[in-house]
Amino acid sequence: MHEEHHETDRAEHRSRIAWVIFTSIAGFYLWTEHRAHLLGVLPYLLLLACPLMHMFMHHGHHGGRQAAKHGDTPRDKEDSP
Repeated sequence: MHEEHHETDRAEHRSRIAWVIFTSIAGFYLWTEHRAHLLGVLPYLLLLACPLMHMFMHHGHHGGRQAAKHGDTPRDKEDSP
């Protein structure tokens, strides 16, 4: 039983090495052959990053509603009479 586990670990290790080599070669050819296309997309990726960061980092601005749901009051409601 221990030998079977050792063989599967060795096979997984080999497949990971093969995957790393394959992705490295693919990345190299993508970079060398399509550099102009890849670099031409960078300004658009920067513009796309803004709304994505806003959406994922602020979680849709539901902070006030979640605070009220948990028994906490938002700061702007504490100051009002």
